[in-house]
Amino acid sequence: MGFSDELWAAGAGIYDRVRAHPFLTGLSDGTLPHPAFRHFVVQDAHYLRGYARALAVLAARAPTEADTVMFSQHAAGAIAAEQDMHAELADALGLSSADAADVPVAPTTTAYTSYLLATCHGGSFAEGLGAVLPCYWIYARVGEALLEGSSPDPLYARWIAMYGGEEFQAVVDAVLAVTDRVGPVLGDDERERVRAHYVTTCRYEWMFWDAAWRQEAWPV
Repeated sequence: MGFSDELWAAGAGIYDRVRAHPFLTGLSDGTLPHPAFRHFVVQDAHYLRGYARALAVLAARAPTEADTVMFSQHAAGAIAAEQDMHAELADALGLSSADAADVPVAPTTTAYTSYLLATCHGGSFAEGLGAVLPCYWIYARVGEALLEGSSPDPLYARWIAMYGGEEFQAVVDAVLAVTDRVGPVLGDDERERVRAHYVTTCRYEWMFWDAAWRQEAWPV
């Protein structure tokens, strides 16, 4: 069993909760209210800016030149997704780019991106990798699971097609290959820290869907 298998097993129960969340079941059957999806799209754009910065830090700390190139490309890709796909979805939801940018970063978005940046800056490369991995992997698994049935709502079907497609899966497979290469050389303590970061950000993934479902805002 590779290190990635070990990590997936550690977060499998959380992934099951993700798949059962009403945001995702509503995305699949088309019953998700558009305001909840609008919240998700805006907060995901905010999130991806922070995620891109975390990937850039990971690229700078990568053990090989190939890893540096890959994570640098992924950081640029996260910004491109924010600029292109999210702008397109926001427009379809009746939200201009300027309006979306003016929406405050929500509590869960702030907490998640802060955790990613703190881990990538303060931990080892492997710890940073463990922290960023769930965003890659859970999205790919969700997209793959929803792709066959897609959604009767064309907006939701467009989102599902992006994350359930072979192109995104190839990106995730490359990150999993790095994970399985790094895992065997880790000491027990570092291995446990990587696992803990991975499980924590799996939880943040669930929290992000839930925040969109609740259309979370700051209480004061």
